[in-house]
Amino acid sequence: MLTMILLGLLAAFTVLLLRAYNQLVRSRNRIREAWSGIDLQLRRRASLIPNLIDTVQAYAQHERATFAHVANARGALEFAGGVGAAASANHALTQALGRLFAVVESYPQLRASDNFVRLQTELSDIEEKIAFARQFYNRNVLDYNNRIDVVPTVVVARALEFQPAEFFDAGEEGRKEVRGGFTFTSATPGTPSAPPAA
Repeated sequence: MLTMILLGLLAAFTVLLLRAYNQLVRSRNRIREAWSGIDLQLRRRASLIPNLIDTVQAYAQHERATFAHVANARGALEFAGGVGAAASANHALTQALGRLFAVVESYPQLRASDNFVRLQTELSDIEEKIAFARQFYNRNVLDYNNRIDVVPTVVVARALEFQPAEFFDAGEEGRKEVRGGFTFTSATPGTPSAPPAA
């Protein structure tokens, strides 16, 4: 009888450990899936930059330093390894684009250009999608990090060396509104204003 009780307890403990392990793995996989959403939007954003630079260059050819700054920031984002590096590179690209849009303010004809307005609208849409993807990713990171710190999953997490995941941080500048860089000041009717960053 004692043997049956011990076997029952051992079986229950094994089931508890397996359930904890499965929860951790599912949670970690949700983080990977959420990161792929951010990565996709960052790549879409980076792919717009050459077209944006070409359009602005046609009107503001002497702003070479600004164009080089944007191109360098884009390159850093494309080759960023890991969440922290990508967040930092994304922040640098946002700042570089802010400088580019400050240059654009001096060229009313450029702001009224259909091509520029289309690119600006697309970029604003991507910015919004990045904000939503970042929220989704960070919620999954929070859930996972909580799981590796609470009982009973903490036992499995420590035994199998599950490491905490890193949040995708927008940085101080990323928490501010991006209106200065993405406002629509052209006289084009029906052009929506860009949403603020999350």
